[in-house]
Amino acid sequence: MVSKKALGIAAGAALSALAAFLIVRFVANGVISIRGAVLANDPVSARQLPIADVEVTVEDSIQPQSVRSDASGFFNIPVTFEQRMRPGKLVTLHFQHPNYQPLNLPGVAWDKLCIARMTPVTQTTAPSADIKIASVVARYSIRTTAVVNVGSAVKTFQVVNTGDVPCKGHRPCSPDGKWRAAIGSEIMDAGQGNEFRNVRVSCIAGPCPFTRIDEPSLNRSSESTRTLRVAALNWSDTATFLLEAEVYKTVVSDVRRQSYPVMFGRALSFTLPAAAEGVSIEADLNGTMIVFPIGPTLSLSWADCHLLVNKDQTKVYRLELKPGYRFSQP
Repeated sequence: MVSKKALGIAAGAALSALAAFLIVRFVANGVISIRGAVLANDPVSARQLPIADVEVTVEDSIQPQSVRSDASGFFNIPVTFEQRMRPGKLVTLHFQHPNYQPLNLPGVAWDKLCIARMTPVTQTTAPSADIKIASVVARYSIRTTAVVNVGSAVKTFQVVNTGDVPCKGHRPCSPDGKWRAAIGSEIMDAGQGNEFRNVRVSCIAGPCPFTRIDEPSLNRSSESTRTLRVAALNWSDTATFLLEAEVYKTVVSDVRRQSYPVMFGRALSFTLPAAAEGVSIEADLNGTMIVFPIGPTLSLSWADCHLLVNKDQTKVYRLELKPGYRFSQP
């Protein structure tokens, strides 16, 4: 009789064989992809910033293809080969970008991550002729909502009744069922877009000890609501009640905020909240403060701008100086 342990070992071996078969079949069909990232070549790791729009091509492919890296420097290039590919097969990748020296990267394994580091093109313009950029600040707005007090509402109402009249089962009656009573109510409307808060109802005239405010209605009305209704019970002579409440309105406004970028070499980066709108850059260009709206096209005259949206929808902006510009202290 075969033991459970033996059956488990046999099942595991079968699954491993099936996985190996599928992998070999997939690779034998010649459809693979090489993934990696392109960074700026710098001895300081904090300045090894991602490079976007790098053209990546591969040798030894039946149909040479090219892709471009995204804002995070990531690339995923599909490759088609005639021969069977097995783990460890090496290929050569080419990287091109107008602001960086071309890079040939041999010995890239298709089953491993590829990190390519490109060297910036040497600036030919003399530093003294460069336009100096200083005091860079990112500005944006956040739409916020606030509830503000816009006034108060006051109203009086009466509950008309005659005291000392036996109820004799004719409702409404006093709480003890002895005296005939009357119920009065009042309704107030705060108006479109407004709401009532801090509701107060009091008996201010008449035989107030023989009245009762409808507490359930008051509790419901004391919450944030546009329409307010209160009621009172009176089992004596006519009584007068005072209804008061604060009126609030929800106001939507844009709050201007700013963020100070972090600078590394010829690039700077800053992160904005997901709700940020109207992004612009304020900078000192050769002694003149200028505001540059970035806009949806991420266009700046003095820098290449790249945007990366994180999973939580926060936005990472990276600006790389164009030739002829350099950062300077104010």
